[in-house]
Amino acid sequence: MPTRVKICGITRAEDAQLAAELGAAALGFNFYSKSPRSIAPAAATRIIRALPPFVVPVGIFADEVDGDHILAVAGQAGVQALQIHGPRLPDLDTLRERYPLILAVSVGVDFQVSTLGETKASAYLLDSFDPQLRGGTGRTFDWSLAHKAAPYGPIIVAGGLTPENVGEAIRHVKPYAVDVASGVESAPGIKDAGKMRAFFAAVAEANRGI
Repeated sequence: MPTRVKICGITRAEDAQLAAELGAAALGFNFYSKSPRSIAPAAATRIIRALPPFVVPVGIFADEVDGDHILAVAGQAGVQALQIHGPRLPDLDTLRERYPLILAVSVGVDFQVSTLGETKASAYLLDSFDPQLRGGTGRTFDWSLAHKAAPYGPIIVAGGLTPENVGEAIRHVKPYAVDVASGVESAPGIKDAGKMRAFFAAVAEANRGI
């Protein structure tokens, strides 16, 4: 099965449209206010309503314990899936009743793959650990851990992916999807069209080889 692409940290309609044209399966909208790629729900709604069919808008939340707030924002924005980052987490059972749930996991030196079995999710996004950032770190992690995580469910590889290394990640891990933000940007939240085209071309080439 070919690896899909999720473009994260969407803040502009033109970036969303280009990502969709290039074949993105999903777009991430960051509702974590401390993120440099944060977007207001109303602004996300305007972008989401213009998307073509079959491109999934994903609402991203971090360090949020109020599940009712998450559901309210998700409903206002019109997302179709949720991506939840820690360290604090809401009641995931309540969220799973309403949306497909992507659980983001920071892969640090003490990460144990077996911990994925403790929480049921539709997919697991593995990202590089950073004490301050919740995604968008621009750094890779040990991809062999993602390969070992596959038995627990669909794996999305994030963290430091670029047009130059995403092919290697796909060939090594064969993940369900790859997730990129900073690797296709000219500035936080501002996508670079040339980098995006190069990223999708690298993914397509890697997919042809697996």
